[in-house]
Amino acid sequence: MGQGGEPRRAQAHDGELGAAVARAQEGDEAAFAVAYRLVQPGLLGYLRGLVGDEAEDVASDAWLEIARDLGRFRGDGAGFRGWTATIARHRALDLLRRQKVRPRPAALEQDVLELPGVQDTAEQALEALSTERALALLDLLPPDQREAVLLRVVVGLDAPAAARVLGKRPGAVRTAAYRGLKRLARRLGGDGPGGRPV
Repeated sequence: MGQGGEPRRAQAHDGELGAAVARAQEGDEAAFAVAYRLVQPGLLGYLRGLVGDEAEDVASDAWLEIARDLGRFRGDGAGFRGWTATIARHRALDLLRRQKVRPRPAALEQDVLELPGVQDTAEQALEALSTERALALLDLLPPDQREAVLLRVVVGLDAPAAARVLGKRPGAVRTAAYRGLKRLARRLGGDGPGGRPV
């Protein structure tokens, strides 16, 4: 995790994302493709945690809205990730209301969690195994904790941005994420957040 609890890979790409969004707002289609490539893996992972197999359809609806309203967006790369997560969450909640069901557990695929990049195949295989296990454990969390962990860890939002997506206070999101991670650590028999024994 980087400063403020944000994943380092999300922080590393925020400058590139902000620049791509600014160019896309000026009509540069290639820049929009860059923004999509940087945001879509985490966004799809978040949606899979909310709506399962319907995630790709919901993501498509969200990206249509994102493309339509791109000119209204104001902010940087991190702000864009939060804005897209908010739109995606609204589309997911619309689907769930239509289906009149609660969010259902889903297995997230490793490829939706990774930003494109060069990685060692053995490292990728080991990470895929640990990611599958961690995502299966997320299904054991209460919905508020699961969503807070997904937004903080998978999408890479800081607490204030995740709070805006969820319509909660940042402290409530920090607490839900902390409790969720602590519960996961207990389940694994390891240390809790911050390296403290659970």
